[in-house]
Formats: sequence, C-alpha cells, structure tokens
Amino acid sequence: MNEFTIGVLGGMGTYATINMFKQYADVFKAEKEWERPRIIIDNRCTMPSRVRAFLYKENVDELISEMFESMQYLMDAGATRIILACNTSHLFLPQIYDKIPQLKDRVVNIIDNCVDEIKKQSVKSVYLLGSEGIIQSRIYQDNLLNSKIECITPLPEEYILIRNCIEAVKQNKYNHDIKETFLGLVNKYDACVLGCTELPVLYEMYKDDILCEKIYDPLYLSIIKLKEEYDAIR
Repeated sequence: MNEFTIGVLGGMGTYATINMFKQYADVFKAEKEWERPRIIIDNRCTMPSRVRAFLYKENVDELISEMFESMQYLMDAGATRIILACNTSHLFLPQIYDKIPQLKDRVVNIIDNCVDEIKKQSVKSVYLLGSEGIIQSRIYQDNLLNSKIECITPLPEEYILIRNCIEAVKQNKYNHDIKETFLGLVNKYDACVLGCTELPVLYEMYKDDILCEKIYDPLYLSIIKLKEEYDAIR
C-alpha cells in the first residue's frame, strides 16, 4: 500500500484542483489518515492556456514543456498513478508520451475512463459541456461514436455561456446569472458530461436544482477507479 501514490497535475485551475482534493478525501474514507494513499499535487497554475494552445497553436511548446516537467517531477517523487486535473490538457498527452513513454502506464486518462463508464451504463445519448478546445477536438464525440453513443454538443453561440461558467469558478466569483446559465445548460438533456473540471464545482453548488438524471464527472469517476485499484491491493 505504501507504494500506491497518486500524483496530480493541477492548477488548471486552482479551485477545480481544490474540489478534486475534496473528492479524494470523500472517496478514500478513513478513520485514520494513514488509511488513505499518499497524494502529491503540483498546482502548476503557471501553465499557458490549454484551450488557446489547441485552438490557436499558442505557446504549445511552453505548455508541453511545463506539463512534461511536472509529470516527470510527480513520477520522480514516487507517483505510481497520475491524474491530469484538466480535460483539455489530455489533448497534449501524445507529445508527453513521446518524451516519457513509461508515463502512459501511470496516467489515468479521465476522458477514456469517463467514456468507459458511459458505455457500461448503456446510455444512448449524452450531452457534452466543456471548453471550446475539448468540444472542437472531438475527443469525446469520436470515442463515444465508436460505441454507437450519440454525443450532443453545445451550439457555437453557447460557447460564451460555458466560458462564463468556467471563468466564474476560476475567479471564485458567482452570481444569479451564473447559476441560471449553468442550470440552463446542464438541464437540457437527461445525461450530461461535465467535460471541464471547473463545471463540477458549479454542480456541487447548485445540485439541488439539477434535473439532469445522469451527470458524469470525469475526474470524480477516475478517483473512484483509483479507489478500486487501491482496495484491490489492501
């Protein structure tokens, strides 16, 4: 059990990472702290925008360099499993694996894991909320389509609404308009993927008003997966 160590590349943004840490504490329930696995968090908030790097090829080399450095640091610090606390950052994993091939076996891909969970539940259609980068990359859509699952995405004119929700969490500034905007988006369909790690923060804030029957939080589902792995070796 001492060899099971979770590494987190966080800071994309900070409040999403804080929410993930709370999820870790809630999922890995313990009467004594030492019953939980060690977790190492690099809150690397200095990284360039992942969305702009994908959409506009802006600061790509700098972003990959910082991701590479942090993931190497986590691995050197003893992390046996690594989570990237940002959906869009997963678009750059192939370049990271080119630099450190052994990382591929340690990374828990929150997107792949989420899609696997959707497949298990025999869902026929799911709505994807996320950054423009994650939507336009089609990383969720193509993966789901391979299993004949329809992935509905927001209209381009709705991107600004999602950005407003994401920025509200990053800045820790909320108001009635943000609540109404988020609820209007998340309640449109019966199943929804929160494809940006800021959005689960809003879900927790407004969950009493959520009507959507199935909410998929990729980061939370990956923490559940890690808990299952941890329990298997205890």
